[in-house]
Formats: sequence, C-alpha cells, structure tokens
Amino acid sequence: MIPLLHDFDGETVLVFGGGSVGARKARRFAREAEVVVVSPTFADADFGGAEQVRTDPDTATVSEWIDRTDPALVVAATDDVAVNDAIETAARDRGILRNRADESGARDPGSVVVPATVRDGPVVVSVGTGGQSPALSRALRERIEPVIENAGAMADLTADLREDLKDRFSSDERRAVLRTVVRDEAVWKGLDTGSTNIDHRVSDVISDVTGDCS
Repeated sequence: MIPLLHDFDGETVLVFGGGSVGARKARRFAREAEVVVVSPTFADADFGGAEQVRTDPDTATVSEWIDRTDPALVVAATDDVAVNDAIETAARDRGILRNRADESGARDPGSVVVPATVRDGPVVVSVGTGGQSPALSRALRERIEPVIENAGAMADLTADLREDLKDRFSSDERRAVLRTVVRDEAVWKGLDTGSTNIDHRVSDVISDVTGDCS
C-alpha cells in the first residue's frame, strides 16, 4: 500500500454502522467532510456532529443510500458481514472509495485503510500497519504525539519565511536557510515557550547561512 492524503472538504462520507467503530470513523471524517451515519441503533458515543439516520440498512437498500448521498467514501462498519459485503460491492461498482472496518490485511484497489493520525496545525503524521495491527498503530501514534509538538507552528513560521526570502536570495540559499531553521533547537524552544525572540534567532540563521546581515 502507498499512503496518500485526500482532501474531503465539501465531500460526503457515508458510514454504515452506529457502534463504537462507526462513531470513531464519523469523528475522524467530520473534521472535513459532511458525514452521514446510517444505523438502526447508535452507541452512546460522540459522532462528531455527523447526521445520524436511524434506519436498518440491508443488502437491498445500501445502494439506495449510496446513490442518495453521493459520497466520496463509504465506510462499512456494521456487525453484519452480508451487509458489509453489499456495501463494499455497491461502492466498488460505482467507483467509490470504501473502507471495511471488519477486514484487515491485503485490500482490493479502491479499498482504503484509515491510519492512526497525529495532527498539529497543518502538520499531519499518519501510521499504518497495512490493516494488520491497529493496536500497534495507536501505540506508535502515542509515541509520535510529543515528537511533533509545535510542528504546526514551525510549518507556519517557515511558510512565511519562504515567502519573505523569495525575492532576496537564490533557491539554493532559501533551501539552506529553511533546512537550518527547522533543525535549529533555539527556534523550536522559542516556539515551545512562546518567546518573542524567534524573529531575532531566524535573522541570525539567515545571516549565518547567506552572509547577509541586513
């Protein structure tokens, strides 16, 4: 499998299944997408503001729900294998991405695995095990969380810096400055403490790398 990032802004994700797994999937995608959850019952859980439709989907009606909502992704998270099979078939026949919560390991084309994800602002780190071990994915996610603390702030800082350097230095100089900034412990410490001296430190880096003291 090759990991990809998909922008679900303005898209719909259709989740079949109102248990804890369906709730977790709904919360994940509700960050960007409009999420519709179809289930006869719903767990006492947070569905992330998703629309909850209380009805019992069966093998004959899942296609109707897919056609009605026109989703970018369909999640099969029911406890009925036959219904999940029907969901997968209907989505595949329509060329729609699909995720089955009751399967692991190798997948057919168009069948996606939702990885464990760590976010800090615009920075996203995802961990997948090919569907083999969700427990390992979660454990690795917990280890990564403290590592990327303030990465979002660093991304914002270097995006602004890249724009500022565009008309002042060559592409090689810009790359050298940005590489140095993202490796500079003083800059990271300043982001962590909210120091107002970050701009001075970045100016020192620019001077050190380019020889420009302006």
